[in-house]
Amino acid sequence: MNRKTLRGKQFSTAAVGLLTFLSLGNTTAFSQKSTDDIRLNQVGFYPGASKVAIVVNSEASKFFVIDEAKKDTAFQGSLKKGGKWEFSDETASKADFSGLKKEGKYHLYIPGLGNSHSFEVNKKVHQDLGKASVKAFYYQRASTPIQKKYAGKFARKEGHPDTVVYIHPSAKTDKRPTGTVISSPGGWYDAGDYNKYIVNSGISTYTLLAAYEHNPEYFDTLKLNIPESNNKIPDILDEALYNIKWMLTMQDADGGVYHKLTNPNFDGFVMPDEAIQKRYVVEKTTAATLDYAAVMAQAARVFNKYKKELPKFSEKCLYASKKAMEWATKNPSVLYDQAKITDPAVVTGAYDDKNVADEFQWANIELFVSTGDPIYYQNAKVTENLASFNLPDWQSVNTLGLISLSRFSKTPDHEAVKNALLKLADSYKNHATTESAFGVPMGQNKGHFTWGSNSFAANQGVILLQAYSLTKNQAYLNAAISSLDYLLGRNGTGYSYVTGFGKKSTMHPHHRPSEADGIAEPIPGWLAGGPNPQMQDKGDCPGAEYSSSLPAKAYMDNVCSYASNEIAINWNAPLAYLTLSIEAFMNEKNSIILNAE
Repeated sequence: MNRKTLRGKQFSTAAVGLLTFLSLGNTTAFSQKSTDDIRLNQVGFYPGASKVAIVVNSEASKFFVIDEAKKDTAFQGSLKKGGKWEFSDETASKADFSGLKKEGKYHLYIPGLGNSHSFEVNKKVHQDLGKASVKAFYYQRASTPIQKKYAGKFARKEGHPDTVVYIHPSAKTDKRPTGTVISSPGGWYDAGDYNKYIVNSGISTYTLLAAYEHNPEYFDTLKLNIPESNNKIPDILDEALYNIKWMLTMQDADGGVYHKLTNPNFDGFVMPDEAIQKRYVVEKTTAATLDYAAVMAQAARVFNKYKKELPKFSEKCLYASKKAMEWATKNPSVLYDQAKITDPAVVTGAYDDKNVADEFQWANIELFVSTGDPIYYQNAKVTENLASFNLPDWQSVNTLGLISLSRFSKTPDHEAVKNALLKLADSYKNHATTESAFGVPMGQNKGHFTWGSNSFAANQGVILLQAYSLTKNQAYLNAAISSLDYLLGRNGTGYSYVTGFGKKSTMHPHHRPSEADGIAEPIPGWLAGGPNPQMQDKGDCPGAEYSSSLPAKAYMDNVCSYASNEIAINWNAPLAYLTLSIEAFMNEKNSIILNAE
């Protein structure tokens, strides 16, 4: 008798076929519709990595993985009963099919419930997603047409040349009085709107540059099909460079950096070339100047190896960084207050950080790593403030400095820095492995579910990958992969929150080009903001409502839902880092296995 061995359990070929066609009423496992009560990564899994699905609303005791090509059972196992996830009010059972290692396309079948959405097992299962998450930034470029040869049906006309930008009264100086015209082209639109913000560009640009810095060999050969793909600079750096060059235009001669380049009001849902409001640069602020200083210091060291392709560029970035730090040191508390921005009033994204101690730390650390000058390390006061380092976001950036220190500088405090990162990563790993009913780092507390909650999950994965890099402990990599699983379907709604990836994925993001282009599907590769029980847009969506107010379910796939369904560069950057760094690590592990064989 022919036999197939699966994780220690043997099935005859006849039995395997029989399991496939288990009856469910008058239907079979293959004719069942997909159910949202099976929550898993809708893109898929690596052959040699963990594979977990969460099943809710079921009393079943068994699960079956169905090979869609052969139409038979490839794996079966017992559902492990779990606890209730308080944030979705669901009792979870876990299907662990990590023993399934054969590449192919599959779905999970639960008797009495139905089928999961399809998924793949593949050695490079997330590569296309990762590439799309970076390519999304290309679609977000201002001041250039998005060409058909690179964008296909998502091609569009140039929007916002930004060669005529006015000095707002809040930004006036003797040398640049109100109404002075400056040129500030390029850069990325920040989110669903058409404005450009230095503060949010800071963490976003850092994260793309860091992805390259941390895995250069992988990114050296990664092609994204962007206009610069044939030059000698890696595509992810070319994309970051497009924004860095815009950031450089936002620095005044005194070293201070304008907070943002913006319309007074948000545009309607029109294409970029149809958005023609007058544009302004607004007030120089300490937060913007320090974020700029940090990114320029990092850019100086990253692009130093491309002196032939970019003559004097590294030196230009370092000079700009030092000038910015000088200005911020002289102006340590110029905090943005949008209520004071008048004539005209401005109501676009505020990014009004009221505590810039973390920005001072980050900028000083990046300057120290890039220059070796101990004065910057002294000013950063790293070991005096280790307790303040936490999950990165645009308001909390000093942990980005810890990451840079842990990788590129061997100070006497290196062990303390490393241990601070590991402590943070351990909190996420331990939550995923021992506390979470869904087996994910996300949801240590209700506060994780807020505006842009999916970026919390992505940045948790980024921190876990730092721990894996420092220790090579597989548990950190597994936990990072579970963060990606969360974003792609193993969550409270069953959505894959990345446009264009997964059978049940975000289709109607709050994103002007995706809504106004007349194309049914959205631009691919964008991460939606995610569940947000604060629902700041409640009542702003005529005829549409949130289906739940539970923290992990408070999500609405509707273009009007700016509080749960907008996209943003600072959410996509950690998605890109997480996805492609996992790809790099798995590629490395596969190479080791192949070489050993």
